[in-house]
Amino acid sequence: MAETVQEFFQNLESRADSSKTAGMTNSYVFDIEGVGEWKVDVDDGKVTVTEGGGDADAVISASKETFEKIVAGEQNPTSAYMTGKLKIKGDMGAAMKLQKLF
Repeated sequence: MAETVQEFFQNLESRADSSKTAGMTNSYVFDIEGVGEWKVDVDDGKVTVTEGGGDADAVISASKETFEKIVAGEQNPTSAYMTGKLKIKGDMGAAMKLQKLF
């Protein structure tokens, strides 16, 4: 069974690969339509997730359906962005680094 949006964010801290995120220091807010907002901070490999929004380098917005497909590997994040299903505000360079988290 596919993981829900809430489960994805609950499990992200333990699942993030610190060897891939080492040296990264960025913050992200994920605004998932109809579900909620989560802030993900990456500080030299350590990932912290808190519920709610806030100031971040980049804000990623998507519908619940699109986000769940991306998490499940059924939707490519780049093509979701290109087709307008995934929206990014803020630092595009920081947003590109997000691929390391998944």
